[in-house]
Amino acid sequence: MYNDLFTIGKFTLHGYGLMIGIGFIVGLLVGLHIAKERGIEQNDVIDLALLVFVLGFAGGKLLYIITDLPDIISGKYTWRDLSNGFVVYGGIIMALVVALIFCVRKKIDYGAMGDVIATATALVQGFGRIGCFLAGCCYGVETDSWFHVTFTHSDYAPNNVPLVPTQLISSAANFLNFAVLMIAMKKFKKPGQVFALYLINYSIGRFIIEFFRGDLIRGQVGILSTSQFISIFILAFGLWFFYYNTKRNAEIKEAAE
Repeated sequence: MYNDLFTIGKFTLHGYGLMIGIGFIVGLLVGLHIAKERGIEQNDVIDLALLVFVLGFAGGKLLYIITDLPDIISGKYTWRDLSNGFVVYGGIIMALVVALIFCVRKKIDYGAMGDVIATATALVQGFGRIGCFLAGCCYGVETDSWFHVTFTHSDYAPNNVPLVPTQLISSAANFLNFAVLMIAMKKFKKPGQVFALYLINYSIGRFIIEFFRGDLIRGQVGILSTSQFISIFILAFGLWFFYYNTKRNAEIKEAAE
């Protein structure tokens, strides 16, 4: 509700940045714990986490700009209007590519590392959406339901209008995804399955929540928002990756026997 938490001199602590920072630290600690249990070098997790954090943010910013490039060219939006924008899927796609390159160079099992990073990412996203709520970005459509939020000091969401609290719903969904993945860690022992489950869960949840988003600056592909369009492919990849890793690990087990 208030993105500027407090100011000391020229320094202002923003709620969005604080939540991202907390999420990254907590997510990294959880990731290191999972890596230790799964026999993955913790230094590799730290290195990849830092790469994913920095380049993932760049990917999210890039996709945000791409989705509204026609409006930028036409002059409807300026670069200044887009300076605070971010599309999570851009970060996820960039992270997938960065992680693949990292694992190939380090000769690390991509699925096993993906299980660690994906689980931690779900936790980070849960905190990140709380940051969105504090900033007022990623807001929902107007509603007359009792379940709503009304912003009064937001630079992004319409003020004094009851809106669907999409940020809080997304945060809860991401924390739920994290809990499901932690439980799945104990059930699915084959590398890559939990990673695939993250992609499946997130893509389905994101597709649904998009129907209730009110920030129309995110781009469209036909009747779908950009994120809904991407969700279809992420879901398909997640289902394939789960099947692939299940079959691959079964073949490895048979060969060993």
